[in-house]
Amino acid sequence: MIITDKAEIINRIKAIQMTKKRVIVAIDGRCAAGKTTLSNELATELNASLFHMDDFFLQPHMRSPERLGTPGENVDHERFLNEVLKPLSEGSDVILYRPFNCKTVTLEDGIEIKVKDISIIEGAYSLHPDLFPYYDLRFFMDISEEEQMARILKRNGSDGAEVFRNKWIPLEEAYFNTLQIRDKCDIAIKL
Repeated sequence: MIITDKAEIINRIKAIQMTKKRVIVAIDGRCAAGKTTLSNELATELNASLFHMDDFFLQPHMRSPERLGTPGENVDHERFLNEVLKPLSEGSDVILYRPFNCKTVTLEDGIEIKVKDISIIEGAYSLHPDLFPYYDLRFFMDISEEEQMARILKRNGSDGAEVFRNKWIPLEEAYFNTLQIRDKCDIAIKL
């Protein structure tokens, strides 16, 4: 099923919320598809906690050729699982973690996020197989190749677009295809 309307996404989340006190939602998908924008909007409209996979980028000491050569392994899913998903699923009221800063290539000071009835996890690799079972609802955001590159060019400039074209997009596509991420999602989104 492909959803093209944000109201339908909200209805799906609220339907699960009627059966559970806490709901954990993942929004994975292609870069520049609008995951962050949609997640910010949903967090505001649903009064949800929001967590970003970009905060769990691999630290330099973890970037081995073996790990980077394995689809889905260029994010610190182990730390995300231990610091965010397990505490969320165990009923923690506050999540404390140290976001990774891509500019300084270091972990920042810890941040504290108050857990609300709905938690949204957004970003590529949020549906890594080790994380998949913790979600109540799994979305995959799609975008055409042409629109994707147009958005990346506008957002990141021509040099940045080349990095995405030659590095990040192939890594994501290997993850999506090898692990069949889109096929395993509950719903695909194309806004």
